[in-house]
Amino acid sequence: MEQNILIIGGNGLVGKTISRILKSRNPHLNVFIGGRKGGKTDKDLKINVTDPSSFKVISEKKIHLIILSVNDKDDHVLRFAIDHHIDYLDITKPTPALVKAYNIAAKSEVNSRIVFSSGWMGGIVPGLVNTLSDSGDINEVKLFVYYSVKDLAGESSAHFMAENVAVPFVHYKNDKPVSIRHFLDTEAFDFSYGIGKRSAYNFDVPDLYILNKVERISDVHVKMTYNSKFITWLLGSFQYLRIYNILSLKERKMIFGSSGNGDQAVFEIVVDDQSGQKKLSLQSLKGQAELTALSAVLHTEELLRNPHENQVYFSHQLHEPLSLMAQLNSYESININVTA
Repeated sequence: MEQNILIIGGNGLVGKTISRILKSRNPHLNVFIGGRKGGKTDKDLKINVTDPSSFKVISEKKIHLIILSVNDKDDHVLRFAIDHHIDYLDITKPTPALVKAYNIAAKSEVNSRIVFSSGWMGGIVPGLVNTLSDSGDINEVKLFVYYSVKDLAGESSAHFMAENVAVPFVHYKNDKPVSIRHFLDTEAFDFSYGIGKRSAYNFDVPDLYILNKVERISDVHVKMTYNSKFITWLLGSFQYLRIYNILSLKERKMIFGSSGNGDQAVFEIVVDDQSGQKKLSLQSLKGQAELTALSAVLHTEELLRNPHENQVYFSHQLHEPLSLMAQLNSYESININVTA
């Protein structure tokens, strides 16, 4: 059967990358691009997530799966997908928006696959966490993120930080939420791939919520460092002095809004269970946009390949963990190392 895939936000950096990877691996698919301005071909659809009346074209084109790669604050696309029994994959939501959308889906009568893939780098971290424990009884997970301002990055990450840097968030200790702030509580970590020892600071990603509430891991922490030690120190100093609280959103966007021409993206997962400590290190040589897009493509291929039941998922729940890791590791620009 012919499969029609729609990428809403497909003209953005991550959306274009999803389209490129998806088409190269699955040339038989019909891939449509949704954007506010439409386009020149019949595969370019004029869709505005703030205007549900523009969604009529989704039904007209008989779309089977919607990939959402643009911010939809009011969850119009999610509600449309549920109401019209269309498979849905969302890679866009920061933690508060993810919790809100998940609650909407959980309370709805769902007759399609509704997949939330908004964790770090396309929602692959929880799946990789589950490759590191033989017993399945994990006591603690720490995620360390290396973020390069030289990386070719879209606006969403920078805008999220600008909007939320002054807002407290939670990590989890002894299965209890602990309120913290970005860029405080430094921890030294020795990063792989030639990066070396860095100071890493508090950072909010949806994996905190997913690993605690879904995977039932009692202690979950995320720390981030920039490629520049000075920038990392400066951002921490601004938070310590509460400078972000007095800056306008426009000024905060100027701080976080840089995008380079390309650099590696790295994250490392440290898991403690009854057998001891293990670490998984992942490097994307083509940066975070490529890795996020590849993750979205792997989730899409899994939905198309296997008859998962109609229900609500977090994306890692679609995969066998070792299979997910193998697929990532086989991609030409990704390296994964596991050490005890």
